[in-house]
Amino acid sequence: MPALVEFLYPLPELRDSPWSLLKWWESRRPAFNAIVGGTGLLTLGVVRLISALPPNPWGVKLWQELPIVVAYGILANVCFSGGFVTEWLMRKLLGQGAPRPGPALLRMGLTFSVGLTLFPAGIAVIDWVLRIVRYWIR
Repeated sequence: MPALVEFLYPLPELRDSPWSLLKWWESRRPAFNAIVGGTGLLTLGVVRLISALPPNPWGVKLWQELPIVVAYGILANVCFSGGFVTEWLMRKLLGQGAPRPGPALLRMGLTFSVGLTLFPAGIAVIDWVLRIVRYWIR
């Protein structure tokens, strides 16, 4: 199987202990961080470019972005850990017969995280369009 398919749709495996669940989730954290981090770099580039475009460029400084980027990275990893906690709680409450939601939770969390990471780029594009409209209306 291609690596992306294997990452998003892993073959079912027995993960009976909390340790095996944690190991499964943590083995996917580097890829999650790479995907979300890469998306973040793309977003930063788009926002920096669009903020510098006329009319009325507002420019973003690196020192303004850095605390937000660091906080976002920490929060993304805290939320990623919520996948393990959710799966572990399901196993605890529903017993061994509980469905194994790990792959689905991973896909949903990754999709949400990438979308949320791209959101500022969309806002920047809308801002630029509004700046152009305001410029031509004057």
